[in-house]
Amino acid sequence: MAGSKRSSLHGQWSSRWAFVLAATGSAVGLGNIWKFPYITGENGGGAFVLVYLICIACIGIPIMMAEILIGRRGRRSPINTMRVLAREGHHHPAWQYLGWIGVLAGFLILSYYSVIAGWAMAYVFRAAGGMFSGATGEQIGALFTGLISDPERLLAWHTIFMVMTMIVVSRGVQSGLEKAVRFLMPALFLILVMLVGYAMSTGSFTAGIAFLFTPDFSKLTPAAVLIAMGHAFFTLSLGMGAIMVYGSYLPENASITQTSVIIALADTLVALMAGMAIFPIVFAHGLEPGAGPGLIFQTLPIAFGQMPGGAFFGTLFFVLLVFAAWTSAISLIEPAVAWLVENHGMTRVLASAWAGVITWVMGLGTIFSFNLWAEAKLFGKTFFDLLDFATANVILPLGGLFIALFATWTLSRKVTMEELGLQGAGYQLWYILTRYVAPLAVIFIFLNVTGLLRFG
Repeated sequence: MAGSKRSSLHGQWSSRWAFVLAATGSAVGLGNIWKFPYITGENGGGAFVLVYLICIACIGIPIMMAEILIGRRGRRSPINTMRVLAREGHHHPAWQYLGWIGVLAGFLILSYYSVIAGWAMAYVFRAAGGMFSGATGEQIGALFTGLISDPERLLAWHTIFMVMTMIVVSRGVQSGLEKAVRFLMPALFLILVMLVGYAMSTGSFTAGIAFLFTPDFSKLTPAAVLIAMGHAFFTLSLGMGAIMVYGSYLPENASITQTSVIIALADTLVALMAGMAIFPIVFAHGLEPGAGPGLIFQTLPIAFGQMPGGAFFGTLFFVLLVFAAWTSAISLIEPAVAWLVENHGMTRVLASAWAGVITWVMGLGTIFSFNLWAEAKLFGKTFFDLLDFATANVILPLGGLFIALFATWTLSRKVTMEELGLQGAGYQLWYILTRYVAPLAVIFIFLNVTGLLRFG
């Protein structure tokens, strides 16, 4: 039986639009809200955005198309999809380990992602309670330090977020995942629009836009190009099994090419809008755009504490962060839940409980790395730093690389043509990008971030 004629035992999305919302929700996460705007400003503004968009088009979209087509062809969890497709095509059975890479990445990433999402949840209530109002930088810094140095509070928020995630996943494809993203993604976009609208009234909107979009080619170093390439790859949730398992629920008549382009555009739009919302607020209050968590949890709260309506807009912002984290979290754990249902005959509720408990336990390592285990280091890194480095810089690039290789060097052209519905020049363009350009780019990223090759 042809793979595309199978149906997933987990059900399928009710429409292509539902899949687009779910996959965009998977792609849009904490990284879009703080990392993309910051690295854009640091690496040449508009020049960096241009390179980033080229990387999305030449690397991100082709690999996403490959991952979706593999998922839809197999109609199973990533592990079983890879096993079945390898067996049917008489390929080496070791290809099933590509599925295991995705499931492992999802577990590891969610274990620390949930802890960071817990910070955002805590800040929703801090903002709503007016705790930022008139606070100095030192006071805001003390608030943040007080939060991460208290393992009991971090454990409580980590537990609440994991329960929220597993409740959605346990309800299945249409009743759980689809219902959640149908509400969360439009809500996330609406909150972003409101925050951008507010940013336009700060008097520093032009400065914020200039910071994001004014090309400065002098800052566009080889290292900046690699950063753009790496972020284009990671921002789309590639290589972690999430897009593959979501693709297994995709209706046969949905165009993989069109949906991939829409998802990439939506993900990029959210990242750009986040920058348009954040930097005018930062500049209006004479603050420096800091990197990573410092911008979100220490710099922005100072601005929210000084601005009119700061409690309202601060609350909105951290609700936005929670929503972005939530839609990503449900996709991170779905491959493992699907595999437990298929291989161990569990109900989705039981499979979700098992997967949730294992992830929750692993999350304890991240919690303690900020306090009780702060001095315990391996290779100079805390438990959290090690997980973050291993997943983002090693596991995900390898996953993406093998997806590209399997789709174009192992699967037959007939199979990929069938799933993509492409012919002629369109198919040849995808084939060349996925077979040659994307793998070389991913190898470059991998060598650079692991220190085996260094630019800049």
